[in-house]
Amino acid sequence: MAALQDVHVRICNQEIVKFDLEVKALIQDIRDCAGPLSALTELNTKVKEKFQQLRHRIQELEQSAKEQDKESEKQILLQEVENHKKQMLSNQTSWRKANLTCKIAIDNLEKAELLQGGDLLRQRKTAKESLAQTSSTITESLMGISRMMSQQVQQSEEAMQTLVNSSRTILDANEEFKSMSGTIQLGRKLITKYNRRELTDKLLIFLALALFLATVLYIVKKRLFPFL
Repeated sequence: MAALQDVHVRICNQEIVKFDLEVKALIQDIRDCAGPLSALTELNTKVKEKFQQLRHRIQELEQSAKEQDKESEKQILLQEVENHKKQMLSNQTSWRKANLTCKIAIDNLEKAELLQGGDLLRQRKTAKESLAQTSSTITESLMGISRMMSQQVQQSEEAMQTLVNSSRTILDANEEFKSMSGTIQLGRKLITKYNRRELTDKLLIFLALALFLATVLYIVKKRLFPFL
């Protein structure tokens, strides 16, 4: 059971790191977003989903910490939970700041477009393409890390399943051992009983033989020495 808990804790930590990286990537996309507002809204929706998944995993880790048998391990996991919560709060602060910065940038661009017309549109397009390229590079890097974390999570889940199967095998073997132990105890009792009976039979044979010899001697004595 302790091994299964360790695997579950490792999976929770790996997914927390994965979701944290994905949140950071989306926040960077928001910082780089040059509009329109619909694109910003779509990014914010994705961020909310990732925060929900992150919060759920942190709660699972906290529950696992409370179920630890050793107080030292419990305190270590609770400290990790606290660090993850602080990191999530930091991400939320960065998210709000990124939204504010993006909205101000969109407003300024829209105002500048009205004042400067087509030239600003071209400049905005160039800036947007540059920002999009940078954002794409950062996002790809973070997503690559995320995919690697997903593979590790899958491997951990497979290890957990292997441990579960091994536990079942050990339990079955334990039941068979108990059954064999009962059979051995019964055999031991039967052997002990048989040994006692064999000893009794030998004693009876010895007594019968002694009686027989005594009778023979008595008859021989009467025949050979009748005057005695």
